[in-house]
Amino acid sequence: MDEKYTKSAGLFKALTDPNRLMIVDMLSCGELCACDILEHFKITQPTLSHHMKSLCDCGLVNGRKEGKWIYYSLNEKAVQDFKNFLCSITTNTDDCICKERECNCGEKQ
Repeated sequence: MDEKYTKSAGLFKALTDPNRLMIVDMLSCGELCACDILEHFKITQPTLSHHMKSLCDCGLVNGRKEGKWIYYSLNEKAVQDFKNFLCSITTNTDDCICKERECNCGEKQ
């Protein structure tokens, strides 16, 4: 399977949780400390860590440690790549995967 589909599936999987979607929305305004993110939710710190690990592991979010706190920000390149991928699979283009397959009668569609 094409790597772009596998990588994007990981991003979609990370974004299936409403809390993670809200975290991405919060980070769209800029870098935030974990403590600031935690204040917005009624979750424990370990639960926030789990969400942040999922977002970091898929590459959508960057984390940097400063003292005892971790600061998170969106990985702008990953966000743009994901937007481009979503656009590419929802637009009929000359290199669309549907143009690669053959119908049952043997003619290209």
